[in-house]
Amino acid sequence: MTSVIDPNPEASRPEPGSDNGPSRGAGVLRPDGARLQVGVAVVWLSLIVLLPLAAILWTSIEGGPAEFWNSVTTPSALASFRVTLTISVIVTVINVVFGVLIAWVLVRDDFPLKRVVDVVIDLPFALPTIVASLVLLSLYGPGSPVGIHIQHTAWGVGLALAFVTLPFVVRAVQPVLLELDSEVEEAAASLGANNLTIFVKVILPALAPSLLSGAGLAFSRAIGEFGSIVLIGGAIPGKTEVSSQWIRTLIENDDRAGAAAVSIVLLAISFVVLFVLRYFGARAAKREQAAR
Repeated sequence: MTSVIDPNPEASRPEPGSDNGPSRGAGVLRPDGARLQVGVAVVWLSLIVLLPLAAILWTSIEGGPAEFWNSVTTPSALASFRVTLTISVIVTVINVVFGVLIAWVLVRDDFPLKRVVDVVIDLPFALPTIVASLVLLSLYGPGSPVGIHIQHTAWGVGLALAFVTLPFVVRAVQPVLLELDSEVEEAAASLGANNLTIFVKVILPALAPSLLSGAGLAFSRAIGEFGSIVLIGGAIPGKTEVSSQWIRTLIENDDRAGAAAVSIVLLAISFVVLFVLRYFGARAAKREQAAR
């Protein structure tokens, strides 16, 4: 016998919201599984981030608000903040410029050993920071093979910070450059726009969110860096001593509350900078999507 085929395919199709079939867009995991995932994530985040932050915050205020204020407003602490923030801002601006340039070259140009250069960009992530300081000291310290001596100078601290923070900008911008539609640039060029206009009006708005995010990460890493500057910086008070080195001095003098207070200030600065830059980055992303 031959089976009769229903000529109306809609007759066997389940109605939306009915119980005859799986609802469209339903999650794969059951609610209890989702709750378990959230619980595990919260516990892990608490152990790795929240509890240590709560502990250092408690240590910083255990002597009272007056003691906290005295610790972060001593001449040495203020001098370390000034050195740290000044050099970190300058290094971040430099890395934004050269980070975009390097990312552009890696994405848009072909040259020998391109993959090797791309791997070298990530070297500061893998290299122990104390090794980076030793390398910089060997290259730019006493007896420099290139004739440049910048040990115990702000230039040496800036160079060390630039070395360890450059990948944050490059890796933030590079994926966006890969996804940019070249037809938009070609259309702008066909309308008579020069290269600078195309970059400022077409490319830079698309890069703004990722560029701000990379700059924020680079700045936050710079103000908390220690290992890469410990040898080449010299920790000269008011000149090359950054806040992380001042924290070490406080710990060596058994002033844990003072060290925690200075750490909280650095943490607060990092948080505010990241929050503000990501806020403006999100706004730039919304404007870019609206323009499309």
